[in-house]
Amino acid sequence: MGTNLTMLTDLYQLTMAYGYWKNGMENHEAVFHLFFRKHPFKGQYTMVSGLEQAIQYLENLKFDLEDVRYLASLTGNDGLPLFDEGFLNYLQRFKFSCDVDAMPEGSIAFPHQPVVRVKGNLIQAQLIETALLNIINFSSLISTKAARIKSAAGEDTVLEFGLRRAQGPDGAMMASRAAYVGGCDATSNVLAGKTYGIPVKGTHAHSWVLCFDSEMQAFEAYAAAMPANSILLVDTYDTVEGVRKAVEIGNRLRQNGHRLGGVRLDSGDLAELSIAARRILDEGGFPDAAIVASNDLDEYRIKELKERGATIKVWGVGTRLATAYDQPALGGVYKLAAIRVRGEDWKFRVKLSEQAIKVSNPGVLNTFRMSRDGQPIGDVIYSEEGLASTTRFIPFRGIETPFSKNEGTDLLIPIFRKGNKIYDAPSLSETRRYGREQLALFQQLDNYPVGLESALHHTKIKIIEGFSTL
Repeated sequence: MGTNLTMLTDLYQLTMAYGYWKNGMENHEAVFHLFFRKHPFKGQYTMVSGLEQAIQYLENLKFDLEDVRYLASLTGNDGLPLFDEGFLNYLQRFKFSCDVDAMPEGSIAFPHQPVVRVKGNLIQAQLIETALLNIINFSSLISTKAARIKSAAGEDTVLEFGLRRAQGPDGAMMASRAAYVGGCDATSNVLAGKTYGIPVKGTHAHSWVLCFDSEMQAFEAYAAAMPANSILLVDTYDTVEGVRKAVEIGNRLRQNGHRLGGVRLDSGDLAELSIAARRILDEGGFPDAAIVASNDLDEYRIKELKERGATIKVWGVGTRLATAYDQPALGGVYKLAAIRVRGEDWKFRVKLSEQAIKVSNPGVLNTFRMSRDGQPIGDVIYSEEGLASTTRFIPFRGIETPFSKNEGTDLLIPIFRKGNKIYDAPSLSETRRYGREQLALFQQLDNYPVGLESALHHTKIKIIEGFSTL
C-alpha cells in the first residue's frame, strides 16, 4: 500500500464531512465502533488483524495539494463545484487528532465487540471509516482463514502459496502478512518476505521438468543447482515413478554430503499418492524426507486427507487462503454510538433495524474478557462512560449472568491519543505467537458467553423505546 491513503475513501464520507462543516458541526465529537456481526466461514471465532497497516494509514493522514485540487474539480448535478472553497481550505489544514483504541492483532474477537474504537472530532472520525474497514475486514478475514487451516493441519507446516491468485499486488501483500499472523509458517511471496520478515519457501514448477528431455535430467539439474533446497515436484508425468527417481537423486545428494528435502504432490489422489510416496521414501532410506502437498487445499480438504491417512507433513495452501475463497468478505461495519458538543455530556445513539442483528449498541464501548486461572470464561461489552457499574451481564442468548472484574482484561488498548501514536507494535513473529496463544485458549467455543453489561442493555432498550416518541 502507498504511504498516504487519505483519498482511499467513499465519496459519501466527504459529502457527509462537508455537510457537518456546513452545519457548524466541525467541532462536534463522536464515538464510532468498528465491529462485525457474524463470524466468517460459519465458524466460531475471528482472529483480528490489520492494525499495523491501519496505524500506518492514520499516521500519514493528510490532504495534500493534489488531493484538494482534485476535490475542487468535482461537480454536483448542477454542474457547479461540489465543495466550497472554505471546506477545501479546511481539509488542507486537516490534522488527525482523535483517540483510537483497538484489539491487538492476533486477538480472538466475537460478534458486536468493538475491534476498533475511534473517539474525537466528528469529521475526522467519519472520514476514516472506509479505509479502516477495508484494512481490518480483509486482514482479519485472511488471518481467520489461516488460523482455521493451521488448526486443521495441527503440528504440520503450512505454507501460504497464494500470490499468483490473490486480488492484485496489494491484496497479495496483505494476504501474505495476515496469513502469517493467522499461523502460517512461511510464504512463497518474496516481496512479503522482504517487507515483513516472513520466512519464504518454494520448490520448482512443472515448467522446470518440461524444460528437460527427461524427468531424471530435470531432477539431476535441480539437485545440482539447489542441493540444499531439493524438494522435487514429482507429478509431471507419473507420480509414483517420479518418487522413485527422487530416491535416486537423494542417494546422489547423500554421497555429496547433502540430503533430499522431500517431494511435492500437486495433483491426483493426494491421500493415496502420499501413502505410496511415504513407503517408497522409507524403503529407499529417506524417512526424514518431507511430503509436501498443494492443489486447492483448505481446512476442509486437509481434515479429509488426514482422516484418510495421508502422510503429508507440509501443506502449500494458495487460492482458497489468499482469496478467502468460500467467503470473500468479513462484513465488518463502522457505526456511530455517541455524539456531543465538545465539553458536554455524551448523547448515546442506536441504529435500528427490523433485523435484530443489525441493531447497534450505544455508548463508549469496550469489552471485558473475564478469566479464571488464565482461561477466558465470558466477554462483557460495556460502556466506559455514562453508565453505573453493575455486576451482571446479559449474554446474547438472553440469560442474565453475574460477572466480576477482579480477574480478566479489557480487550481494547490505547493506540492513539489526540492523534499521537502511543502504541509500540510487537514484531510480526511476536504477533503470530500471540495469535497462536490466544487461539489455544478457545478450544471449547460452542457455549462461550458474550453479551452486554446489564446497565448498557437497559440503556439500549430505553433508547429503542424512545424512538416510538420521535
